[in-house]
Amino acid sequence: MDKVWDQMKSGAWYDAEDVSLRQLRASCKAKLQQFNAMPESDRQQAIGILYTLLDAQEGLNIEAPFRCDYGPNIHLGRNFYANFNFSVLDEADVTIGDHVFIGPNVGIYTAIHPLDPKTRRTGLERAEPVRIGDDVWIGGGAQILPGVTIGSRSVIGAGSVVTRDIPDDVVAAGNPCRVIRSLKGEQDAAGLPDVS
Repeated sequence: MDKVWDQMKSGAWYDAEDVSLRQLRASCKAKLQQFNAMPESDRQQAIGILYTLLDAQEGLNIEAPFRCDYGPNIHLGRNFYANFNFSVLDEADVTIGDHVFIGPNVGIYTAIHPLDPKTRRTGLERAEPVRIGDDVWIGGGAQILPGVTIGSRSVIGAGSVVTRDIPDDVVAAGNPCRVIRSLKGEQDAAGLPDVS
C-alpha cells in the first residue's frame, strides 16, 4: 500500500479523497456490485467473491446487499452471518470473532470527520477500529460507532447506537446503548441445552 493508506490505518488524519484510496474504493465497489447482483442460485460463487475481498474464516454468510469501503480491513471469524443491508465503513480495522450474528440494516463505522466545517470540507478524516468478540448477536438497525469494543457473548438490542465499549456477557440496548442486564449464568438457569 502507500503512505496515505498507512496514515488511515494508524488513526492519523488523512485525505479521504486521495487518488489511491479512491481507486481502492472503486475496486471494492465493483466486486460488491457483482456480489449484490448475483441470484440466490449462484450463492456459492457470490460468497467466493467476498472471500477475495474480506479477511474471513470458513462459514462466511452475508446476505445481499452488503456494502463496505475497502474490504481487507474487515476481519471475520468462523461462522459469521450478516443479514440484509449490512454496511461497514472500514477505514480502520473491524475485527469480529467467531459465531457472530448481525441483524438486518446494521452499520459499523470507523470513520471520523472533523467537527469544524471548514476543515471537514477539505476531505480530511481519521478512523478508529471496532472490535466485536465471539458469539455476539447484534439486533437489526443497530449502529456501531468508531473505536467501540463489544465483548464476547453479549447481545445488542435492535436499533441501538453503540457509542462506548460494552463488556462480555450482557444485554445492552438504547441510544446511547447501555447495559440492561447480565447474561452470566442465564443459559444454565433457562435450562437450555449445552451445545458447546
